[in-house]
Amino acid sequence: MMKNILLLATGGTIASVPSEEGLTPKLTAEQLTGYITIENQPYRLDSQILMNIDSTNMQPEHWREIAEAIYQNYDNYDGFVVTHGTDTMAYTAAALSYMLQHGNKPIVLTGSQVPIGFEKTDAKKNIRDALRFACENIGGVFVVFDGRVILGTRAVKMRTKSYDAFESINHPYVAYIHKDRIDYQCELETTHEQLQFDPSLCPDVFLLKLHPGTKPEIFDYIRHLYRGVIIESFGSGGVPFQGRNLLPKIKELIDDGMAVVITTQCLEEGEDLTLYEVGRKVAQNTVILSGDMNTEAIVPKLMWALGKTTNLLDIKAIMETPIANDITPKQEESWDA
Repeated sequence: MMKNILLLATGGTIASVPSEEGLTPKLTAEQLTGYITIENQPYRLDSQILMNIDSTNMQPEHWREIAEAIYQNYDNYDGFVVTHGTDTMAYTAAALSYMLQHGNKPIVLTGSQVPIGFEKTDAKKNIRDALRFACENIGGVFVVFDGRVILGTRAVKMRTKSYDAFESINHPYVAYIHKDRIDYQCELETTHEQLQFDPSLCPDVFLLKLHPGTKPEIFDYIRHLYRGVIIESFGSGGVPFQGRNLLPKIKELIDDGMAVVITTQCLEEGEDLTLYEVGRKVAQNTVILSGDMNTEAIVPKLMWALGKTTNLLDIKAIMETPIANDITPKQEESWDA
């Protein structure tokens, strides 16, 4: 059965051309699709350009614009492909996963490490793979890159030049794409619910990566500029309490009504504040626990939660509830001392 697919272009390396100031996005959606020729293609393709920017310049307001374009066209197409710069693609994929929930159609983000007009480029393969996966009878947001399909809430860019730029963190790859064959690696729950569109976003979120020597006073500056802060702590969730003690300032933030999320700088396996003293001293009943969510998902999820409510307990509940498979339910572990 022939599928109707909509390609939405947003710029990025894939649409870039050389200029005096370096690579810059210039190609239109029609020019992008003009590079793609597929024999016996199982779809009819329409294309539209939403913006033409380097993804470094992508803002939460752009996420909303992309989500709105998909929502407005949802009933007219069987699948969607969003071409996007790689640098912030994972943030956009996660944001769309929260703003567009319970859909039964694939929303696929892709891009490239080399512009599509260059002789040696990964762009053509990535678009072909994305279009192929957009024809699947599956719902959700995905990143398709270098023949691999990753959940929108689990993608992280790991490499700046190599074609295999993205990895799936703390979750299996959804599938591998081999030309016309798709080999699924895990089962995803299917839904027959109506698409839920909720574009509420509050971008007032700060991301702080701790390092030895972080001054507690940094939180005094954050307090009046943001409504939420994500702290990338050490290891399983350690926050310093000797020397430069950060805990009193974190408590002050929470008392002032700021949402505080504790995550880890380690990419894999997530935080566990119960394991060490440096984690247990953090007020676990008031800080937000991130489990094994990656930072690229935590940032837009917190913006989305803050856009829905100002109640800290409600924000904590939203953040700690798995959405679009962004958190792996914890299993009890025991260590023998």
